[in-house]
Amino acid sequence: MQGFLGTQAGFAADLNLVIQLAMGLALVAGMFLARAKRYKAHGICQASVLILNLAMIAFVMWPSYSMLVMTRIPARLSQQSVAIPAIHGLLGVVAEMLGLYIVLAAGTSVLPRSLRFTRWKLWMRIEMALWGTVLVTGLGTYVVWYVRPLH
Repeated sequence: MQGFLGTQAGFAADLNLVIQLAMGLALVAGMFLARAKRYKAHGICQASVLILNLAMIAFVMWPSYSMLVMTRIPARLSQQSVAIPAIHGLLGVVAEMLGLYIVLAAGTSVLPRSLRFTRWKLWMRIEMALWGTVLVTGLGTYVVWYVRPLH
């Protein structure tokens, strides 16, 4: 199905891009909720983004990544159309896993105290920086695949 952003992307890729940008804004809003000491709303906001992102990874990003990136590593890793998405995928996995860990450590009693963070602000700032980097490399992936694809 044709996309709606006027590029060579299909509908799913365009929708994913829009959703990812909206999730990025939601994460920033969640950060401001934490600064306002509205921790429950902060947790709900951040956890919701994390769970939605899992669905986007499973149904949109993973199928493309496994077909267009993993099959071309390492032979074509020097090409932008493989290198940028490879970096995006690697950092994305780290960001998603760290986010899940933060949610489990902060929002549940699943993890024992010995496995929970003590420097919350540091780890949440690392996660925000990582997520921002993943968002930028995701935009880069969209550009090299759909805006100016290499044939």
